[in-house]
Amino acid sequence: MTVPARFRAFRIHDDDAGYRAGLEEIALDDLAPGELVIRTAYSSVNYKDALAGTGQGKILRRFPLVGGIDVAGHVVQSRDPAFREGDAVLVTGCGLSETRDGGYAEYARLEAKWAVPLPAGLDLRESMILGTAGFTAALALLRMTENRQTPALGPLAVTGATGGVGSLAVDIFDRAGYTVHAISGKPEQADYLRAIGAAEVLGREALDVRRALESARFGGGLDNVGGPMLTGLLAQTAPYGNVASAGLAASPTLETTVMPFIIRGVSLLGVASAGTARDIRDEVWRRLASDWKPRHLDRIAQHEATLDTLPDAFARLLAGGGLGRTLVRIGPEPGR
Repeated sequence: MTVPARFRAFRIHDDDAGYRAGLEEIALDDLAPGELVIRTAYSSVNYKDALAGTGQGKILRRFPLVGGIDVAGHVVQSRDPAFREGDAVLVTGCGLSETRDGGYAEYARLEAKWAVPLPAGLDLRESMILGTAGFTAALALLRMTENRQTPALGPLAVTGATGGVGSLAVDIFDRAGYTVHAISGKPEQADYLRAIGAAEVLGREALDVRRALESARFGGGLDNVGGPMLTGLLAQTAPYGNVASAGLAASPTLETTVMPFIIRGVSLLGVASAGTARDIRDEVWRRLASDWKPRHLDRIAQHEATLDTLPDAFARLLAGGGLGRTLVRIGPEPGR
């Protein structure tokens, strides 16, 4: 397939004229090098995308770059024998919209080593409802289960439960057989959280603690918030439970003691999705397409944007309106 001489992209600049982002027409040679060129079908909006697209966070390490840390589409050109024209592929993280051009363009050029063939059990749309958020939630569960987490230890808590990572974690953990307690500062979204798999919905005060150890309430959990909520979750985790740390929506600080670790054997596991090794990345996507595939992807996909409406999507997310996931439709997906 021939790539058009010019195509649309949401590009971010920081130069003598200042920080700015918006739609431009670019050429293939404007993109970072790579073995694959895909016609983009979908991307998504993550918190990092909103920060990068508005200049409110230092995400990009070089300029100019096309935004979007997630991308999925069909191969139109390949210099790698592992991929052929027409193959459906996805990439999440791996330097997109940080050190190389990302997914907010009608065509993307990618490094073959990070391109994941679309797993059987997912279509391109579903893969981008999941995107980095779903990958992060599933990677957290993989790390916990590898460290002997089981449903018998007790319910898994999910902080920041109405956000993208949180919503998908609620659904994924429930699908994997765990009882899920969703923790959120948005009580008006309790019905939404129950509908996607939460057995209980708790307010943030559930994690208010005064001591380094409180009564064990959770078998473990996923924290997307940081700060005092992570402290409270650690203090209320059962012996040999696991707490995965994946975000800092409230604070990057952690004030605790060694008590949960040396008295209860609690493990604090870091979840860094962007730099995940390829073999682990493949395993996470295999699970997301099979036994951990969320049951409520359409409900979690609360918003749909286009390249033209990305600024509105960024503003909504940064203003605290980030319920569920925002899918970005860029090009056609055959069969839909």
